[in-house]
Amino acid sequence: MFVTLAALWMVGCQKEKVKEVIDLPRAEASAEVKAAVDSFIHATETRPTAPDSITLHSIMIVKHGEVIMERWFNGQTAETPHAMHSVSKTFTAIAVGLAIDEGKLHLNDSVVKFFPDKVPAEQSDNLKAMTVRDLLTMTCGHDEEPNSLRKDSVDWVKGFLSWPVKHKPGEYYLYNSVGTYMLSAIVQKVTGEKLIDYLDTRLFQPLHITRPEWEESPQGINCGGWGLQLKTEDMAKLGQLFLQKGLWNGKQLVPEQWLKEMSSYQVPSAPSGTRFEDIEKAGLSKDNNEWVQGYGYQMWICRHNAYRADGYAGQYIIIFPERDAVLVLTTASTLYQPYLDLVWEYLLPVL
Repeated sequence: MFVTLAALWMVGCQKEKVKEVIDLPRAEASAEVKAAVDSFIHATETRPTAPDSITLHSIMIVKHGEVIMERWFNGQTAETPHAMHSVSKTFTAIAVGLAIDEGKLHLNDSVVKFFPDKVPAEQSDNLKAMTVRDLLTMTCGHDEEPNSLRKDSVDWVKGFLSWPVKHKPGEYYLYNSVGTYMLSAIVQKVTGEKLIDYLDTRLFQPLHITRPEWEESPQGINCGGWGLQLKTEDMAKLGQLFLQKGLWNGKQLVPEQWLKEMSSYQVPSAPSGTRFEDIEKAGLSKDNNEWVQGYGYQMWICRHNAYRADGYAGQYIIIFPERDAVLVLTTASTLYQPYLDLVWEYLLPVL
């Protein structure tokens, strides 16, 4: 009988030779799961009303380390890389954790120390106080996200460091993709490798993920917060790696403690584009919105004791530790909370 890596890890079979996982093993879904998935797909097609829409591209469910459901839609295939958008951020945070584990940087390092040639002549106390951890938790102190920096004529690092830091770092949450770009720039600075190269040998190759594409800034730094492309099963492998606490094919790829910190509540959160003080005014609460449940290190906390990597237009790796399950979804969606509400309604009960 085929024994999955997840099962080996759970029972602690150190004396047995671990069978190498290249593709995740497959198992037959129950009739209940198949019916739930069919109902979920039907709901994504019929529930939204114009102009809103949910266009599914793929769904994959992993249970106890085995793929029990996989389907593709609208011209997508198992071999089609998909734009990850902000799911990219989770991979960037893993790279930061690996660099910390290798002693190349620390959580509490100040951001300015890495770029002495790019800091403004006059530095505010808040800028000086900004740390790697503040970038990871989206609490670097900006009052507005510096998206205007994302153009060819600007040095993105220099522009970021010149952006006003109105709030004391660590105390004010603002979703900040350019802040994640800074993490990529820091990893490249301390390792001498682009993020994609640094992760290729340490994460992608061990997971048997074909080296992916990752967009770069004009300065030749991977964007970090966006721009990564992966296949659906690649996403599922990352989710399974979290469930296995960083262990893969008998090797600890990522420190268990780092994955725990990434996926644990670190700071209160707000949806992208929403100022923290406007959450209540917008009618958002922990009872009705998945983006105010809290934030880890480049990961979102969910209801139902889950957490997720989350990208624009509905790219999700949702991890359910208590159910030993991973749900991967890729879409082109104009809906967010209603989409996840359908997940909770149809798929959660059968995981």
